[in-house]
Amino acid sequence: MRYFLQLAYRGTNYHGWQRQPNGLSVQEALETALATVLRRPIPIVGSGRTDAGVHAGQQFAHFEFDTPLPGHLIRSLNSLLPPDIAVYNCFPVRADDHARYTATFRYYQYQISRRKDPFREGLAYVFTLPLDVGSMNEAALILLNHTDFESFSKVKTDVRTFNCQIDRAYWEQKSNGDLVFHIKANRFLHGMVRAIVGTLLAIGQGRLTLDEFEQIILSRDRRRAGRAAPAEGLSLVEVGYPAEVFKERKNE
Repeated sequence: MRYFLQLAYRGTNYHGWQRQPNGLSVQEALETALATVLRRPIPIVGSGRTDAGVHAGQQFAHFEFDTPLPGHLIRSLNSLLPPDIAVYNCFPVRADDHARYTATFRYYQYQISRRKDPFREGLAYVFTLPLDVGSMNEAALILLNHTDFESFSKVKTDVRTFNCQIDRAYWEQKSNGDLVFHIKANRFLHGMVRAIVGTLLAIGQGRLTLDEFEQIILSRDRRRAGRAAPAEGLSLVEVGYPAEVFKERKNE
């Protein structure tokens, strides 16, 4: 039977979601805990591959298990997992429900702190230079008019298409001056959000115009876009699925 896991993690100490030969990943930590509790190797498939240092407030993964799960599964997993990974739920789904391919959208937020803040260390990018947030929001709207985002993808990536449908992209300015970039799309390319944020920051500093920003998108050339913003500011905050996926959901 197929099950979905819902989890969250702070990505600071991990080389991303996916298993890596040169460092610990969230997937490896979770598979190790599952194998310990269920007493057999349990491969899992995540809804997306967050980069090294990127966080997730909501992530889903699926796995197969052919006998009833123990009632203490979530409690046992959380006792084995390190403090920066938490499992919140596990529920049965249909055999063809897939954590990655059944997902209808992913929603990310990028946090920028406008001053050094010890309580947000590792969770926000400290950026204190002046920014024109209005221009950054005008540029964010341009993203909604395009679907090919090769200019914001890492060069060495194995994908069939660079097309993504962005439904939401805007900057929110908090009362204390801090910024949050919201972006929602059906899919994201490797490094896409951080490259977009870095390029939008260049616009906010007056180093790029809106016309130049659109030309970067049309060029499909990663070299023309800005530097990727640091990983610590980025979080996957929601993954969407059709309502049918949750029909058999059972809370622990």
